[in-house]
Amino acid sequence: MILYLAIFFAALIIGMPVALGLGMASLVYLLIEGHGHLLVAFPQRMIAGIDSFLLLTIPFFILAGNLMSAANLTGHIVRAAQFLVGRIKGGLAVVNVLSNLLMSGSSGAATSEAAAVGGIMIPPMKRDGYDPAYSAALTAAGSLLGPLIPPSLPLILFGVLSGTSIGDLFLGGILPGLILSGLLTGYALWKGRKENHPMSSAVPAEERRGLLVAAAPAVFLPILIVVGIRTGIFTPTEAAGVACIYALAIGLFVYRSLSWQKLKRCFYDTATMSSGVMLVVAMASMTGFVLGIESLPQKVAALILGVSENPAILIILLNVILLILGLFLEPLAAMVLIMPVLNALAPTIGMDPVQMGVMVVLNLMIGMITPPVGLVLFIVSSIARSPLQAVTRAALPMLGLCILLLLMVAAIPGLSLWIPGLFK
Repeated sequence: MILYLAIFFAALIIGMPVALGLGMASLVYLLIEGHGHLLVAFPQRMIAGIDSFLLLTIPFFILAGNLMSAANLTGHIVRAAQFLVGRIKGGLAVVNVLSNLLMSGSSGAATSEAAAVGGIMIPPMKRDGYDPAYSAALTAAGSLLGPLIPPSLPLILFGVLSGTSIGDLFLGGILPGLILSGLLTGYALWKGRKENHPMSSAVPAEERRGLLVAAAPAVFLPILIVVGIRTGIFTPTEAAGVACIYALAIGLFVYRSLSWQKLKRCFYDTATMSSGVMLVVAMASMTGFVLGIESLPQKVAALILGVSENPAILIILLNVILLILGLFLEPLAAMVLIMPVLNALAPTIGMDPVQMGVMVVLNLMIGMITPPVGLVLFIVSSIARSPLQAVTRAALPMLGLCILLLLMVAAIPGLSLWIPGLFK
């Protein structure tokens, strides 16, 4: 395992993309270990890795998010949030968090949510006297709601890699997502009183009803997806297709803001984003093939079990490993590497797969707002035109809140299992 990881990180250091780095590490590892004759199986393993009806959920949900974004859904959400919570101290900061919460139902990814909400919320926060670094950091922390509230792309991938019900994973992420939004809102209110942040401007009375009506489709989308899956009306893959039709209909007939040029851009962006994800999944299958040949997951699991067989200590150790991986790898690649070990350790840990899925996704997403690879930090610091070091310092208290939630999810099964239990 150490040799494989050394090859993989060496590939990343020289600038190789993550997906190709996984493939290169697998190829070189087999050659060094004298298994070169197995290279002929690589194309078959790659195709088998993405030959899954369930994986169609990924491009469909990406397309639905792109369509909703192109229809200017973010603008409607921000205005509605401003009406609901804007007239308090630090109102724009609370609007930022609420916008991320509402936007999460259509994005499913932290990077797209940070770019969409940050592009709209950070400039007015700066104009109202908020520290640019704080504005960017709050947007970055709020973007973690996207991977927790359904539809969540990381939760879908965890379900595919582990065989866990995607419907249950979607339900399991709702309560932790709401708790995180509450923690960030509380911090924004405390910060607003401490630093005397201004209230946002009032929404004219004649606009209020229209704002709520315009934002309603975004709130209804995750409800439609979760209820449809849990009641058996459609499968997760069919739910993703329904989400695309829904988003297209909203953009064309409700907002009337989707032009042919925007549609072409949506399909192009979906194709490029989906190709990147699928390439990672294909390489992940190849990686699993290589690791399986050497029984590396079982060896690593045995090494970890050699430290302790106490489930609580094992969970803490796993979270530390995940946090370290998240510092250097983007979540999909880190999940690919750790899933074989998690599957090998699962019987000993005894944690419900849904709870483990929420814990793993939240843990790895924390890496998105943590240097040196924290991609979300780079996005928001660029929008705010604030140095990355300043944004990182401003994000530290919110990072602490995220880690607090992670500890709660790991220690309290009910946080991720209560809502799925209601639908059993």
